[in-house]
Amino acid sequence: MSFGSPNPYEQPQNPQQGQPGYGYPQQGQPGYGAPQTPPGVPQQGYGYPQQPGYGYPQQPGYGVQPPYANWGQRFLGTLVDMLVFAVPYGIVIAGKDTPALMAIGAIALIGLAIWQLIQEGRTGQTLGKKALGIRLVREIDGQPLGVGMAFVRRLAHFLDSLACYLGWLWPAWDAKKQTFADKVCSSIVIRTS
Repeated sequence: MSFGSPNPYEQPQNPQQGQPGYGYPQQGQPGYGAPQTPPGVPQQGYGYPQQPGYGYPQQPGYGVQPPYANWGQRFLGTLVDMLVFAVPYGIVIAGKDTPALMAIGAIALIGLAIWQLIQEGRTGQTLGKKALGIRLVREIDGQPLGVGMAFVRRLAHFLDSLACYLGWLWPAWDAKKQTFADKVCSSIVIRTS
C-alpha cells in the first residue's frame, strides 16, 4: 500500500518475490497462530480422543467405571501399613528407659510416616497399598492426589471415626467403595492388578 493509493484495503505485494507482504500468509501456509505441524502428520484438534486415566489401559467393559478396590483389599493394605509402623513404635516402647534408643525409634517413626505420605501423594501407594495391588487416585482423572491433598485426606479420616467408626466400614456397601474422607477429598482407591 502506498501513500495516496485509491484503494486503502489493497494487499501490499513484496516486490522481490511477487508474494503477499509482511503479515499476510503465503498460499498454502497456515496463518499467524495456527498450529505448526510437519508435512504428512495429521493435525489433532479438540475432537482428538482423550488418553485413558486411572493408570490402566482403556479396555472394553470398563467404560467410565474404574476397577474399585474392595473393602477387604483396603483393610489388608491398612493392616500391612500398621505392621510396618509397629517396628519403629516397638523401638520407642522398648527404649522407654534408654533416651537414645527412644529418640532413634521416634525419629524412625516420624521419618516413616513422612515417607509414606509422600509416596501416597506421588504414586498413590503406601507400602500396604503396593503389597495389595491397590492405589489411591483422584476421582476426576485417575492421577495421584499429590502430597498436600494426601495429607488433607489423612486429616479428613477423623470423619470416618465419627458415628462409631461407620466411615471406615462405608466402602463395604458404597457404589464407589469410598470412605467419608474419600468423598470429601474426591478420591478413590482402585485395583492396579
